[in-house]
Amino acid sequence: MMKSLSSNNRTAFDIVNIVAGLGLLITPWLFGFAAETYAAWNAWIVGAAIAVVAVAALYAFYEAEEWINLVLGIWAVVAPWILGFSAVTPAMWAHVIAGLVVAVLAAGNIWFSHNHPLSTV
Repeated sequence: MMKSLSSNNRTAFDIVNIVAGLGLLITPWLFGFAAETYAAWNAWIVGAAIAVVAVAALYAFYEAEEWINLVLGIWAVVAPWILGFSAVTPAMWAHVIAGLVVAVLAAGNIWFSHNHPLSTV
């Protein structure tokens, strides 16, 4: 049996991505790492980009938007080590959690858009 993702589920995924993006956007102020230049700017830019792409996906589903959010999510996860702010614990965890949420949901959208079966049984 083939399962596909309904437009209601896609909408829910996009809304969660908007929340994750906006959450990452406000974390420098919320968790007090706004003075950490790389961590704060990365959170602001990546968080805003995730939210904007997810809003665009709400209006019209294109697989490219999901690929963009997948890349942004993966970047958010690895950014603390690449940009050197992994020692700033709140910034590191905010990026890892938001990035994982976004990447998993984007990968799920991509997977289901190709109408792959959930199992072979």
